[in-house]
Amino acid sequence: MAYDVIVIGTGPGGYVCAIRAAQLGLKTAVVEKRATHGGTCLNVGCIPSKALLHASEAYAEAANGFAEMGVKVSPTLDLKTMLKFKDEGVAGNVQGVEFLLKKNKIDSFQGTAKILGEGKVEVTSGEGKTETLETKNIVIATGSEVAKIPGVEIDEEVIVSSTGALALPKVPKKLVVIGGGYIGLELGSVWRRLGSEVTVVEMLDRITPGLDGEVGKQFMKILKRQGMEFKLSTKVVSIEKTAKGAKITVEPAEGGKQETIDCDVVLVSIGRIPNTEAWAPRMSASPPTSAVASRSTAITAPICPAPMPSVMSSRVPCSPTRPRTKASPSPRSSPARRAM
Repeated sequence: MAYDVIVIGTGPGGYVCAIRAAQLGLKTAVVEKRATHGGTCLNVGCIPSKALLHASEAYAEAANGFAEMGVKVSPTLDLKTMLKFKDEGVAGNVQGVEFLLKKNKIDSFQGTAKILGEGKVEVTSGEGKTETLETKNIVIATGSEVAKIPGVEIDEEVIVSSTGALALPKVPKKLVVIGGGYIGLELGSVWRRLGSEVTVVEMLDRITPGLDGEVGKQFMKILKRQGMEFKLSTKVVSIEKTAKGAKITVEPAEGGKQETIDCDVVLVSIGRIPNTEAWAPRMSASPPTSAVASRSTAITAPICPAPMPSVMSSRVPCSPTRPRTKASPSPRSSPARRAM
């Protein structure tokens, strides 16, 4: 079947664009490699992390704050139920996106997409079956993935990414967070409230470098009051798994004496990188033709080249910062209108 628009990726940038395209009368399809729609934000990002922040805050307040108001209780943590609460919140949002896609008569294909050329998208299912879809326009909304430390394998058990940190089966006695960005800090805060000893290792001399300096300073004061510890201007030399967890070797960012930190779990949270699986091979030698972002911003090569006039991009794969907030604020997105 031929389409007017195929959107690759159904995160907040992709599904909003697809819905708007359908509302404008375009025959629209989406391709999503996950089993569920919503992208990182809904499945393993903003929504589950905020659910755990809310639940852990309630636990910490009951354990420490109620007594100040004359209410004496001794709360017991049921981590399994807390994680279920988080999962139910995710499921509700994911089902909402699925409903909106169906309501707007958008065809959905589950699998990995690959742009074969002008107007052709190949979809490979989890079972290895492939089919080729034809379209007049392609919107790339593939989002981002976790940035990794070279030579460090993330097993999502001892060495975890933000995804694994959302589903730890028990509260680690000692947790080390590599990276002082907001993702690692909010997850560190969750597990600190639930009882972990949390140490944050950041190579720069401040946390949250993407935020205003004074905001970051005040934020660190709040986190310190929670009991989190910080090693700033410190770089990671190596991470080794041990019988009891992991051993991290660190040293001053400008060089100096090394030290080791033993912990049960290491959270690697050094940022996110564009997820280019569907389109990188086609982009490598492309001329500087313009790509259209989902915030009505023309992005030209070399930042985000588009090798074919019919290929457009949501903002996230091209943005130096890649959260959902860069993709979702524009329901009347430029790619949808450009495709008309």
